[in-house]
Amino acid sequence: MKIAFSPCPNDTFVFHAWAHGLIPGAPELDIMYADIDITNTLATRAEGPEVMKISYAALPWVLDKYALLPCGGALGRGCGPLVLTQGDSGASANDPARLSGKRVAVPSERSTAYLLFRLWAAQNVPGGVGEIVVMPFHEIMPAVRDGKIDAGLVIHEARFTYQNYGLSLMTDLGNWWEADTNLPIPLGAIIARRSMDLESLANWTRASVEYAWANPTASEEYVMCHAQELSVEVAKAHIDLYVNEFTRDLGEDGYAAITALLGRAAEEGLVPRFDLSLLRG
Repeated sequence: MKIAFSPCPNDTFVFHAWAHGLIPGAPELDIMYADIDITNTLATRAEGPEVMKISYAALPWVLDKYALLPCGGALGRGCGPLVLTQGDSGASANDPARLSGKRVAVPSERSTAYLLFRLWAAQNVPGGVGEIVVMPFHEIMPAVRDGKIDAGLVIHEARFTYQNYGLSLMTDLGNWWEADTNLPIPLGAIIARRSMDLESLANWTRASVEYAWANPTASEEYVMCHAQELSVEVAKAHIDLYVNEFTRDLGEDGYAAITALLGRAAEEGLVPRFDLSLLRG
């Protein structure tokens, strides 16, 4: 079975057991490791993998062909994208007006990070930002540091390492979203073609998550092999933040968060309108 997910520690941790044949009855995986911008695009194509990790923000474009699985993804609190700028921290570093007419790098035009950024910027950046530049997320912080862009929207382990680039935090979009809605933040979703046995796929995914938690060191070599030169400590912090109870099961709070994000985005014309009931199957 073809599957696509990122090489980030949370994804490799979640799928380690399944990828290594440790889940009884689960089919062998043909894995494609890909940046979220690539999987968001793949999901819109007829030849896309049967299962993949995409941004929740990309769901409205693909729910006719793919169903959201209730487990395996990234959703939680205190784990949102960050808006970073060059220079020292201070009052001016936190002023969103600094972004008016500026160039901002984002990891994907259909990423949850960018969707949250657009919702936040509409309320906080007078006149709006200038040019949006899409680039792989691991290139964003060096580009901000080197002055190639004015600000960067970063995800994943960047929240643990941005200080190493001499960058300042303008805003944590996760904190903004949680304060605004009192809901967790939906980041990455696991989807599967609607023609497949969705219940079995969810069971195998959940079993892989539970194996990872029960055997936390079993996946370490696999995780670090794909961790893009992260330290063991940063990789562990990444996993601890992004793999949580919502990864086991979205539950009512998880579905409420997804509905709130995509419902608001559709109302504001940022994503296509769609039948919200499709989120549950």
